[in-house]
Amino acid sequence: MAVLKPFKGYRPVKDKVSEVASRPYDVLNSEEAREEVKGKPYSFLHVVKPEVDLPESIDHYAQEVYEKGRDNFKKLIEDGVFFQDNKDCYYIYAQTMDGRKQTGIVGCSAVDDYFNDVIKKHELTRPDKEEDRKKHVRISGINAEPVFFTYPAVASLDEVMTKVTSSKPAEYDFTADDNIRHELWVVDDDATIQQISDAFNSIPSVYVADGHHRTAAAALVGQDLRKENGGFSGSEEFNYFLSVNFPDNQLKIFDYNRVVKDLNGLSKEDFLQKLSEGFEVSEASGQHRPTGLHNFGMYLDGKWYSLTAKAGTYDDNDPIGVLDVTVLSQQVLEPILNIVNLRTDKRIDFVGGIRGLGELEKRVNSGEMTVAFALYPVTLDQLIKISDTGNIMPPKTTWFEPKLRSGLVVHGLN
Repeated sequence: MAVLKPFKGYRPVKDKVSEVASRPYDVLNSEEAREEVKGKPYSFLHVVKPEVDLPESIDHYAQEVYEKGRDNFKKLIEDGVFFQDNKDCYYIYAQTMDGRKQTGIVGCSAVDDYFNDVIKKHELTRPDKEEDRKKHVRISGINAEPVFFTYPAVASLDEVMTKVTSSKPAEYDFTADDNIRHELWVVDDDATIQQISDAFNSIPSVYVADGHHRTAAAALVGQDLRKENGGFSGSEEFNYFLSVNFPDNQLKIFDYNRVVKDLNGLSKEDFLQKLSEGFEVSEASGQHRPTGLHNFGMYLDGKWYSLTAKAGTYDDNDPIGVLDVTVLSQQVLEPILNIVNLRTDKRIDFVGGIRGLGELEKRVNSGEMTVAFALYPVTLDQLIKISDTGNIMPPKTTWFEPKLRSGLVVHGLN
């Protein structure tokens, strides 16, 4: 069964929270982060992307970068911007985007659950990114950003969260510059804490929604620290890592689309002809958003097309074969465009659905890319089935919104 425990969180003081809270480290590059922190001395990007405070020429993986992040967090504490709760707490975190609200529990998940496969994964991690987050955790001594988990909805947990959020005002309540509202409640009474722990411990598995690299890094650091502390009892904070856990019936997965640089030497006419072997191809009157599973939108040479996969090009009985990312790879990217490795091929890029179909048009119209494909989003049921069967999704399959804001609660390892 899944473990979740309360902890003494480090948090920003109430009147500074909107100045502290930042986007996650992995949704913007260093140049964008440098721009975003201008005039924002308390932004949590100074902790999670500390290269913003060092020369632009610095190696982003240099020891000095991680040490700067550690020092920046210590300074936030010394300056009275952050403080630590004096007892173990849970935290209820709600996000509202376009009228849709999702409410989850912030706590600490167990390192053991990661290695025992109670925490289910659906993506492979890249060793370089894993090592980067390991160094950040190890040198800073904190889980600076939570991982994003989901679990099959449990009525008793829903009731506890409703009771907490309806009985008192949120400790934090602000709307970020992207118009997403963030609310956080502190759960510090023993009876409610026990209710949450008991209810959560009845859940067989939780699922990584977003943050596979952070999850792996946190678990591996905990494993390393166990080896270095041979007499560990199991109660030390390094046996746990920061997570936000949302019920599956509140989440939405957005599409994750593809743009390709060239047609692999083919003319437009030859490319369309080859597509027609596996798809029903028709020109659309305007932007074409996929209408259902196995229907794709394609933007090429200023026109939108509808592509519907023909029978036999997919396997609805296979948890991976049913995915449209698989269909696109097996029917188009590999045999026609010669894009075999999505992780390494520089001719393909990926665009989160939150950016809209207009972003696909922009990338193609600029001449940077030649063709774009819009995909139907993966469902939570598909994600859970893949995770439960031990399968791995192709790269860049799921895009969750809204993203978690960083800096609302931090977990210390010591």
